[in-house]
Amino acid sequence: MKKIVLGHTGAEISAISLGAWSYGGKNTSGDIPVGWSGQEDADSKAALRWAYELDINHWDTADVYGDGYSEKIIGSMWPDIQRNQIFLATKVGWDQGPHEYWYHPGYMRQNMERSLNNLNTDFVDLLYLHHCNFGKHDEYFDDAMETVHRFQDEGKTRFIGLSDWSSKKIMKFIQRANPDVIQPLRNVYNDTYVHSGLKEYVDTHNLGICFFSPIKHGLLTGKYDNVAFFPDGDFRQTVDEFQDIDFINKMQKNKALLKKRFVNHAQPVLHGLLGALLTGCPTGCVLLGLRNKKQVFAANNLGQPLNKVDAGWVFSLYKK
Repeated sequence: MKKIVLGHTGAEISAISLGAWSYGGKNTSGDIPVGWSGQEDADSKAALRWAYELDINHWDTADVYGDGYSEKIIGSMWPDIQRNQIFLATKVGWDQGPHEYWYHPGYMRQNMERSLNNLNTDFVDLLYLHHCNFGKHDEYFDDAMETVHRFQDEGKTRFIGLSDWSSKKIMKFIQRANPDVIQPLRNVYNDTYVHSGLKEYVDTHNLGICFFSPIKHGLLTGKYDNVAFFPDGDFRQTVDEFQDIDFINKMQKNKALLKKRFVNHAQPVLHGLLGALLTGCPTGCVLLGLRNKKQVFAANNLGQPLNKVDAGWVFSLYKK
């Protein structure tokens, strides 16, 4: 597996990193579906075991994934896997609990302690603030940052990260937060990484970068040939493109074009979709949901950036 250095953290991690969202199964946060249906624990554990064997050494989870169940699956692996060989990341802040706002310091601490217990470890390598919603007037930002820095001082996390679905939101807070790593949404269909100014900031300050949703829940690969429906508690219920047959048909056409362009690669579609994201991002990785052994083996062939011409061609296929 190709490795990258995660910015000024100095951590050497796999360019294709393991996203463990699906391991939590179906789940809701309030009335919002935030989980992933159809996942079996045996598949999750097999994926983790083979990821370790193939040196996919960066694993990403969150306290909200299955209300901590994803973390528990990872924490169950240490008898067979050396914890110090894994760069382990989790997140805090999605769940408000009994409070009327996100990032209540006491609730953050409660969830941090629970995460460490779930993960069966004394510390994580990277702790993200899961989103950039710090109140109507950003009035809870300082408390949130003070709390995660206190966790760092206490040895509960080595590094601090900032995540959000919006690159613009991350840009709003990045100077004040001064994170070691950021985690924005980025794929070849939803891409504001460059235009938001985030790429320039990352490059200038040598930050680590982890792109999430790189294949838009599988939609961009062309694996779906019809509209799809999901049970309650599955986040994919909220993704409009699963109900858009024109979009799905376009992804089918793009799949054929990617297979033709990268015919000599073992995984031509994923090579194009992920390689384009890694082009020009030397401190970056992509988080790929690896749900079973087969997907781990496929991921092991990935992680190489494309040349600029190929990357530009891939992005052009997915222009809205």
